[in-house]
Amino acid sequence: MDRRILWLASGLLAASVLSVPAGVSAQAIPADYQGVLTTLGKTGDFKDNVLKVNIPRSDLRVTIRQRPAPTPFGFGGWVAFTKATDGTDVMMGDLVLTEDEVNPVMSAVLNQGLQVTALHNHFFWEQPRVFYMHVHGMGRASEIASKLKPAIAIIDQAMQRAPATTPTAAATAASPIDGAALAKIVGHEGEQNGVVYKITIGRPDVDVREHGAVINARMGLNTWAAFAGTSADAMVAGDVAMLEAEMPQVLRALRVNGIDVVAIHHHMTDVKPAVIFLHYFGTGPADTLAKAVRAAVDQLGKPVTPR
Repeated sequence: MDRRILWLASGLLAASVLSVPAGVSAQAIPADYQGVLTTLGKTGDFKDNVLKVNIPRSDLRVTIRQRPAPTPFGFGGWVAFTKATDGTDVMMGDLVLTEDEVNPVMSAVLNQGLQVTALHNHFFWEQPRVFYMHVHGMGRASEIASKLKPAIAIIDQAMQRAPATTPTAAATAASPIDGAALAKIVGHEGEQNGVVYKITIGRPDVDVREHGAVINARMGLNTWAAFAGTSADAMVAGDVAMLEAEMPQVLRALRVNGIDVVAIHHHMTDVKPAVIFLHYFGTGPADTLAKAVRAAVDQLGKPVTPR
């Protein structure tokens, strides 16, 4: 029997104790991490011993089946830094790219000695096509930032070339989504970002480390759900972070509830235990979508019976 299944069966925490990263308090940004923000020309914050650098693709005007999808719905790239036990830094990130940007950015990452650990979609039916590239690096934060800068510069140049557009009325109006009601159904609090209500759920029951560094929710080990639209006519997109043995139950929970599965993949390589990420999308009444998300989340951290 697989030792991870034995471990799951004997001791996984229930999904009700999964953490909500939104509740983590901000910390003062250390000087070396402030230097990362300066080098990359980006903003970010420092919480739970992780610097999170924001790289939102606000230049993209994405539609999904002709329906506008605002940037916070799933088009915010990022990179994150945290300390290894030897004082060096681990960097992980997820860059949001159009089709024509994928290979130039990949070459820029690889030419600087950084790693690409995944490339995949998050959506079907979106225009323009959008892809997500996971990147990884080890070393001093300042050196990693300098190596990452050429790839970020390609994104910055694309954003600068994009024509200025006026936000749509849907993007500027107060959100009609009742975030508190959705949080109550899902069982976790979220954050409002414009018209999008996003719930992020960590996996503290899954101990993933790299060179001693804790790979936590802010480093990318998380499940999330983003809601937009109205209470009667909403859309949801998200990502479920699963152990391998949890995947069949999560898939069934989503499909039984009418949610489309759009991708199954890894984000990180050479980590134990292996973590699989599943992206999904659905439309319908907001409370119905929230119940579907809850059904999937409830499968995480449950003891697994060997097959």
